[in-house]
Amino acid sequence: MTAAVRLTALAHGGGCGCKIAPGVLERLLREIPTGCVPPELLVGYDKTDDAAVWRLNETQALIATTDFFLPVVDDPFDFGAIAATNALSDVYAMGGRPILALAVVGMPVGKLPEAVIAQIFAGGASVCREAGVALAGGHSIDCVEPFYGLVALGLAHPREIKTNAGARPGDQLILTKPLGIGILSAALKKGLLTPDEYAEMRRWTTCLNQVGARLAADPEVHALTDVTGFGLAGHGWEMARASGVVVRFHAAALPVLPAALRYLREGISTGAATRNWQSYGNAIDLSALPEAKRAWWQAVVTDPQTSGGLLIACAPSAVERVLRAISETQGGGGVVIGSVVAGTPKVEVLP
Repeated sequence: MTAAVRLTALAHGGGCGCKIAPGVLERLLREIPTGCVPPELLVGYDKTDDAAVWRLNETQALIATTDFFLPVVDDPFDFGAIAATNALSDVYAMGGRPILALAVVGMPVGKLPEAVIAQIFAGGASVCREAGVALAGGHSIDCVEPFYGLVALGLAHPREIKTNAGARPGDQLILTKPLGIGILSAALKKGLLTPDEYAEMRRWTTCLNQVGARLAADPEVHALTDVTGFGLAGHGWEMARASGVVVRFHAAALPVLPAALRYLREGISTGAATRNWQSYGNAIDLSALPEAKRAWWQAVVTDPQTSGGLLIACAPSAVERVLRAISETQGGGGVVIGSVVAGTPKVEVLP
């Protein structure tokens, strides 16, 4: 659990909490000049989806993404494994099967022993091997703060691409992993996590979202996205906006890691959660919750998830088989957390 050098002490932030705040990112993307948009580009950056998609032919589409971040844990092998799991998730979130990866690496070579850097590489390679992905190269630089991640490429049938724009009124919402990783990350930086709590954090952040590829062919699975740095509310808002619907979560149904709830009661949270709320809080309706509980649930739904689960919108008739697929793929964790209703796009959090 520890390294000779504390990786988290070398970085100003960690994991998906390092993302540029969604409101800032949206403004920056508006400044990009409109470029070439050929018909083969099925999903581009303008869709605020998890990856780009390029049609290769009638039966194959290429899914392309990249994801990297600063250390979220101190153990170098675990850091590499978590970062690789998180990067591959974007391919699974589009219904794809990852096939090829390139490492994206920045390391303060003078501050980190080579053996530590090698362990980061080994952690990433281990996840690629588990996923059946060829880690074929990459690029590295010597920089002030350490970061690691992957460029990930995958394949899917063009008609089976899952985006965040397909949610329909009447759909049920399923989450495949528990929330609270950002809170645990903050507790780790303070030296508070017990070995058992760290093991639980590692378990979920290195759990591949392979069920996304399995659900690709199911016509009753209408939308997919993964829940990462913008929190459940932020990625739920992206789904609501892209689909033109209201995404409704039930607070009592949300799975939250018990240790995260305890640390939250002790006042531990992340700065990224505050930045998330400042970016999209006007689209999140907490008014149905008791006033005394609103701040609590705001902290939960804005908590940045590093290598979080998939948010799935599916027809009610598909719920049982989706939950079964999650259980068979990752050994459990799937929970129905809400529904989709018609209306002006927003996210509602009900009791």
